[in-house]
Amino acid sequence: MSNFIKKNIYLILLFIITLSIGFLTFLTFIDKGFIELSEKNLQFLLVLNIILLLSLFVFIFVEIKKAIKSDIDKDGLNSNKKYITYFALFTLIPSVLISIFSLFLFSFALEKYFDKKVTTVVNNSYELARNYVDEIRNKIQSDIVLIAFDINKSKNFLNDGKDEYKRFLDTQKLIRNVDEVHIINTNKELLFTTLNDNQPYIAPVDKALNLVLDDDRPLKIIDAPSNISAAIMRLQNFNNRFIYVVKYLDKDISRYLTESEEAINFYYTVEEKSTGIKLSFAIIYIVVVSVLLFVSISIAIRFSSRFFRSINNLIFASTSIGQGNFDAKVPEVKTDKDLEILNKNFNLMIDRLKNQQEKLIINERHEAWGSLARKLAHEIKNPLTPIQLTIDRLKNKYADQLTDSDQSNFRDNLKIINNQIKQIEKLVNEFSDFARMPKPVFHKNNLINLLNENIKLLQELDNSIEIVFSNTSEEISLDSDKEQISRVFFNLIKNSIESIHQKLEKDSSANKKITIELNDHNSHISFIIVDSGIGFKNLKGTVKDILNPYFTTKKHGTGLGLSIVNKIINDHNGNIKFIPISDGAKIEVKFLK
Repeated sequence: MSNFIKKNIYLILLFIITLSIGFLTFLTFIDKGFIELSEKNLQFLLVLNIILLLSLFVFIFVEIKKAIKSDIDKDGLNSNKKYITYFALFTLIPSVLISIFSLFLFSFALEKYFDKKVTTVVNNSYELARNYVDEIRNKIQSDIVLIAFDINKSKNFLNDGKDEYKRFLDTQKLIRNVDEVHIINTNKELLFTTLNDNQPYIAPVDKALNLVLDDDRPLKIIDAPSNISAAIMRLQNFNNRFIYVVKYLDKDISRYLTESEEAINFYYTVEEKSTGIKLSFAIIYIVVVSVLLFVSISIAIRFSSRFFRSINNLIFASTSIGQGNFDAKVPEVKTDKDLEILNKNFNLMIDRLKNQQEKLIINERHEAWGSLARKLAHEIKNPLTPIQLTIDRLKNKYADQLTDSDQSNFRDNLKIINNQIKQIEKLVNEFSDFARMPKPVFHKNNLINLLNENIKLLQELDNSIEIVFSNTSEEISLDSDKEQISRVFFNLIKNSIESIHQKLEKDSSANKKITIELNDHNSHISFIIVDSGIGFKNLKGTVKDILNPYFTTKKHGTGLGLSIVNKIINDHNGNIKFIPISDGAKIEVKFLK
């Protein structure tokens, strides 16, 4: 997800800006935004919306085209493009249909919103609320007239007694259903009141008092924010006295009236700008649907490329294998876990097939060379005995008949012939060993002990060469043939020693070191030997040719040593690798458990 956001950060910013401008246009149309509702502002916002919308479409088109080019076209399979097209269409068609239906539904709902019946209900509701408030506020005028009439009539009875006035005013308050009744003078000072001592008195405004100084008619005072309706009137039978009556409205009445007024204003504003609102909604909806389509298609492309890239790799690899190329591998790409397991198993299968093929080829070669070795050993060994007997006869017959100088030459020549016969015998014996290589007899063997024995034996050949042996544990066991595995270790270490000797012939100051590692892993045991000898730089042919029978780089070698080693390793379910390094050679042997 984070990679998707980073990759499409500019598109996301453009989407947010376009969506925000669309909402701002909508709010401006209904006069709820911070931009003033005017034709000029609306035209500017609509043009800006169109430009941003076109930019968004172009950006989406370019991004999808780039995604198709990078994730689909490079795979080269028509099936990939076909499935992407199907997926995009299955996403696009429902989205377009839903968009059209939603826009139609919104337009229909907006038209029903401005239905004549709805308009009538809205108007009537507001009128009822206003009439109710006016009725409550107007009633106080009649109430104050009645209270003033009773006070004027009771002038002689009241006699300005505070207690009597209090009882009289409380009675009027109860009868007339008002909240406060006050008798004040021209200075708005409170003479008599229904308020208790702890209740605050709020005097009327000067303007209201001034209007009734010379007028006997009641004056209605409205203070809507405080939910108060009040009236003031001059008392005719009293000098410099006025009656001031207060009626508290319901605390929600004023708020309801204000909200009703705002609602009806909003209603007519929306009705007037309905076309622009529809346009704003369409823009917002198109922006959202476009981005959702882009996300859907991007996901489709990503999913398809991840899936089909793995399938394509498998197809190409299987094609190469079918043509006999067992070096082909399926690239390990990041994809679904199941496909990653499939790719990994496919590569393991290729490795097994390659190993089996190599082992089969090696076995075939060994059988062929073994058959040839047996024939050569038989054909060469047969004449050796008569030759040796003939030399012995010549030596016995002519040694005493020759002069001293001739006798010395005669014996030297016979010695040379004997040495050559011994070399031929040695070669015949190696041929015989190679041809009669027995099948391994497997037992549990501690490879560390075998290596130590061979290292100790070989160090006697040249104790000036440093041999460093390291291992991961005290005991590393393998089901193996003790004699054959020991022969593998002996031959490889001996070859490293001889390689260092060959290098010393050219450079007496060369480094003389052999490093040996034996590691026990979960699935295999690895034997690694690194020497500072001549390496594989001057090798005629490839590194793999070293394993072929009778291929040798030594002056007096038969070329059978490494071939026998390779056969033993293969018989023990292992493989050997020759790795060139800058100063020497590295050989790695793996035995599968």
